[in-house]
Amino acid sequence: MAKAEERAKCKLGDRATSDVIVRLRTREGTDTWFYCHSHILIQKSQFFADKLSNKCPTHRLLDSRNWVEVYYSLPDHSDYVNLLKLLYLPDELVPVTWNCVKSALGSFRAAIALGCKGISQHCVNYLEAIPWESYEEEEILQALPILGVAAMPILARLEPVDPTAVKNVFLSAIHFATSTNKMCDSFPDDLKASAQEQVEYMLVEDEDAPLVIADNNVKCEVRECVIKLFSVFKAQLALLLSEPEGSIEGVEKQVLETLSDLEWICYILPKMELMKEFVHNWDAITDNVLGVVQDKKFASTMWGVKSKLVEVTGKVLEAVGYGNVVSPPPIRVHLLKAWLPYIRKMKSLLDLQCGHEKGPFKMDPDLCQSIEAAIVSLVLALPSSDQGEILADWLEDEQVRFPDLSEAFEVWCYRTKAAKRRLVVGVDGVANSTISH
Repeated sequence: MAKAEERAKCKLGDRATSDVIVRLRTREGTDTWFYCHSHILIQKSQFFADKLSNKCPTHRLLDSRNWVEVYYSLPDHSDYVNLLKLLYLPDELVPVTWNCVKSALGSFRAAIALGCKGISQHCVNYLEAIPWESYEEEEILQALPILGVAAMPILARLEPVDPTAVKNVFLSAIHFATSTNKMCDSFPDDLKASAQEQVEYMLVEDEDAPLVIADNNVKCEVRECVIKLFSVFKAQLALLLSEPEGSIEGVEKQVLETLSDLEWICYILPKMELMKEFVHNWDAITDNVLGVVQDKKFASTMWGVKSKLVEVTGKVLEAVGYGNVVSPPPIRVHLLKAWLPYIRKMKSLLDLQCGHEKGPFKMDPDLCQSIEAAIVSLVLALPSSDQGEILADWLEDEQVRFPDLSEAFEVWCYRTKAAKRRLVVGVDGVANSTISH
């Protein structure tokens, strides 16, 4: 009988044909016996080859069979049992026995311990090829000290990526996540939202360093993206005015999408120290934007666009009001004088529209509070005369309840009353200092 046919007939546990017993033993007292065949063990395991060679002492039982002890930890019992079964399978059938990372990883650990190079390689090939869940990645990483260099091919997908490749992915995601990428029209909104989420994640500083460091090249690309967004937005506004009143629905949808992109990009620009560019671009188009949306043609329409404008402007006012973006007084005054009346008016109109079936755009209370706090901070940072002018307009407006600038009004009154005294004290102090020197 040929050797191949003889081996094919050998089965694990066949007492009649076996010539060796493998004792799987643990220090906890578990002792399991398996009737095996030495020629199979020697061929596929260096551990058994060493134990069963003529150079090693043999152990004999009462029935004259050799026996080999294998010590292991109790939690690994099933892994060692499965490994003995794998030794009896043809090579091409070995990977079929695994159905998850855990089972293959267990076989891998046992194969490394018993010097089963063929099965170890099958484990590597299997684990390298299949997808992993996050918890499975952790299991693989924890097993590394045991698996050693044999597991290195598995870790190729976990190795740090070349920084250039990371930047390329990041910039591609930025373009995909905004309306400047025309391909977005053919993809579902959830894919675009996913791209935006991952861009934010790549810039997050948590227990790990951010994936992307905003160097000059990355900043330059993102600036171009912002410029394109504003260019698209201005073109869409012009198209709104040119479209017949009854045919603006398609353009309105595009405008709303671009505004959503502009609002989203406000979340990532501060992390890249680029919010100043956004603020100055927003200030530059403010008069154009307000001229369009307040045109009498749209007096009773485009509530979604009007509402979204308040949200985007709120991001701008927060950035300037809290000092995250340092802008000269003319820009700060212009932003307030232009947008404060619009926000007050929209608050009232959107609240009225809330009950209308076509316009549920009531301003969120948290948004109102955030805008109000930003405006108060912004007003208090202006020159006194500009503060007075803005507060006078606020007091004369019917919508004096929002935003509530009473805190800014109180501070302005106190500063104005004390201004002459402070100025005199300051002049006297300078004069005395000059004399003393």
